[in-house]
Amino acid sequence: MSEFVTVATVEDIPPGTGQTVEVHGVWIALFNVDGAFYAIDNTCPHAGGPLGEGYLDGCIVECPWHGWRFNVQTGARPENPAIAVTCCPVRIEGNEVQVALPEGFK
Repeated sequence: MSEFVTVATVEDIPPGTGQTVEVHGVWIALFNVDGAFYAIDNTCPHAGGPLGEGYLDGCIVECPWHGWRFNVQTGARPENPAIAVTCCPVRIEGNEVQVALPEGFK
């Protein structure tokens, strides 16, 4: 796993929202679900839509382009769990939200 990178502060991403952040040149979608932070690949596998700009309902984000949905905690698509996006480790250090890329993820 690569090193953790500070991408935001806790206050930058209020509960129920997300944003797109960059980790080692890779775009990641970062979400706050009731105070817990989750990070997934920003690219929707359907047509490349930006998941970080999607609508978050609980732990499910909906791609803004074509409505494909993904669980931000697991990366799985509720309608077909065989389709998933990569999840990235997240940690909170003080007030900083830090994300690392999983091994082999580009």
